[in-house]
Amino acid sequence: MAREIIFDPMLPLWAIGALAGIALALCLLAAARGLPGWWLRAASVVALALALANPSLQTEEREPLSDILLIAVDESASQALSDRGAQTAQALDDLLAQARADGLDTRVTRVGDGDGDAGTEVMTALAELLAEVPRDRVAGAVILSDGQVHDADLVPDLPAPLHLLRTGRTGDWDRRLIVSNAPAFAILDEDFTITLRIEDQGDVPADMGEEAEIFISVDGGQPRAYLIPVGEDLDLPLALPHGGLNVIEFRIPEAEDELTDRNNAAVIQINGVRDRLRVLLVSGEPHPGQRTWRNLLKADSSVDLVHFTILRPPGKQDGVPVTELSLIAFPTRELFFDKIDEFDLIIFDRYQRRGILPSIYLENVRNYVDQGGALLVAAGPDFASADSIYRSPLAPILPGAPTAIVLEDGFLPQVSETGEKHPVTEGLPADFGVDGDPWGRWFRQVQVEAGADAEVVMTGIGEEPLLLLDRVKAGRVALLGSDHVWLWDRGYEGGGPQAELLRRLAHWLMQEPELEEEALIASAIGQEVTVTRRTLGEAPETVTVTAPDGTEEVLTLQQEAPGRFTARFVGEMQGLYRLSEGMRQAVIGLGPAAPREFVETIATDDILADAVAARNGGALALEEGTPDLREVRAGRVAAGRGWIGWTPRGAYLTADVRVASLVPAWLFLLLAAGLATWAWLREGRS
Repeated sequence: MAREIIFDPMLPLWAIGALAGIALALCLLAAARGLPGWWLRAASVVALALALANPSLQTEEREPLSDILLIAVDESASQALSDRGAQTAQALDDLLAQARADGLDTRVTRVGDGDGDAGTEVMTALAELLAEVPRDRVAGAVILSDGQVHDADLVPDLPAPLHLLRTGRTGDWDRRLIVSNAPAFAILDEDFTITLRIEDQGDVPADMGEEAEIFISVDGGQPRAYLIPVGEDLDLPLALPHGGLNVIEFRIPEAEDELTDRNNAAVIQINGVRDRLRVLLVSGEPHPGQRTWRNLLKADSSVDLVHFTILRPPGKQDGVPVTELSLIAFPTRELFFDKIDEFDLIIFDRYQRRGILPSIYLENVRNYVDQGGALLVAAGPDFASADSIYRSPLAPILPGAPTAIVLEDGFLPQVSETGEKHPVTEGLPADFGVDGDPWGRWFRQVQVEAGADAEVVMTGIGEEPLLLLDRVKAGRVALLGSDHVWLWDRGYEGGGPQAELLRRLAHWLMQEPELEEEALIASAIGQEVTVTRRTLGEAPETVTVTAPDGTEEVLTLQQEAPGRFTARFVGEMQGLYRLSEGMRQAVIGLGPAAPREFVETIATDDILADAVAARNGGALALEEGTPDLREVRAGRVAAGRGWIGWTPRGAYLTADVRVASLVPAWLFLLLAAGLATWAWLREGRS
């Protein structure tokens, strides 16, 4: 029950005030004139004003409401280290029991890892919890955490003390690997620098030493070990082994008694790009298709093209003076002997032996391919002649042998069954042109016999091999058995996909990873990973995925297209995933290898110290036991050794309200009349 005096005026307060003011002014005038009853008149006016104000007694029946204790439980990944989870669970049980004993209601929110790599967002969760309860009932807030909070600057405006009950142990320590200054892409065959640092945190054992071992592997390959100093930045020079995506993993072994090895690894994904593509194009004679090659190669500004064209064979007798045949002597020795290894691709376009390039130069081309070079032969009638380039030191590496027959008839180039699976020709549109017209015809093809290891990806007249591909030791060779690809470039009968075909062909020859015919590839959008197995052989069945924590999952592959099989999975964890199918291996990194939760792993009070102090709270270590809950008056320090406080709020619910006049109106009127009569009688006697 609660009682208080209130006023329920019969007139507006301004009217009562105005009337009372006028009456009191007249009383003062009477006093100035010396009337002895002026003060009785003033008392009568006051009585009348009180009567109009109608003083009343308000009686409330109140139902007290319990105070509320807010509890935020940190269940992020760092809380799973050591015995922090057990500490948190025990402290929560103790707090709930003490709160019930003190008559407190509790509201508990559990905070996991933030979206993406946001870390632990305890303050955001606490603000959301505060918005769900009546503010005038909040008696305190407690955070059960290791103190590694990543939104400490978003502390809600709490009307009560804030406390941190910290998990962790005094002797905790951890070692982590930091990789900074890592580029998103790098130029092949050029060194770039990655900055590494091994850092120890916490109570580091004295016998750990000043150096640590680090293992570095590329694309999941065999790691190589190095020793680097602890606590110092190290600039490590590296060079990418291939174009496309390169996944570089750095890992340090787990040390004895350290908190976790989740921050002992880092995965860097760097795209390898070529600075300039150097292409040597050797044309045996001028012909209409020569411009097709030049247009294709010169359309890319990153291609440096050296074009060597034989305009006049040495044996031709046309009366032109030798001194007028060329402005400068072509540097054949420099190109085919001294600097041949600098080219990324060599193209022989309708070339035939005429004594211009000695056999030793062609032997150098063969050695260049054996050591990883790329060779493309675009054949015309010259390939079937007695002077064919096949009858040279290049014969052992060419994927097909000419039969000396040239087929001249209109035909539509077709993608073979193997070609439907091969990345050079897979997916080439069956129709081409604005109106869906089929590919245009070609009219000449050199008959060749495919080598034992050659892959025939396109066929022509009578399904004769048209485009053949082969691997020769470390290099690659392609043979195009027609010189009429230029008809597509000119748009004859609708043309065809010559630009896409030749682009893919050139990139396959230069061993671009995305055009490998036998490959296991993983790509990710967010945390969803698509696994693609490309093969020319039998259909693979499963792929084994190894998560960062070592758990394995077997995926079943489904055929998506000829030679292409896919599967998908969602990576629940951030870090390096390893994929294997038979002898094929692949790796992919999801998010950082060491998420934000594992950047700083040592429990601390420092991050929340200001927020706790500003709200008269305290930070206590749970390794000393769960503190007691005590009632503390508002404004006082609410924490001490072994205890934390909550502030009673005194909130209540009004069940009933009764209002009764304090003094009857007739009594005020009688009093006013009596005072006025007394004043009249007194003044009349005088």
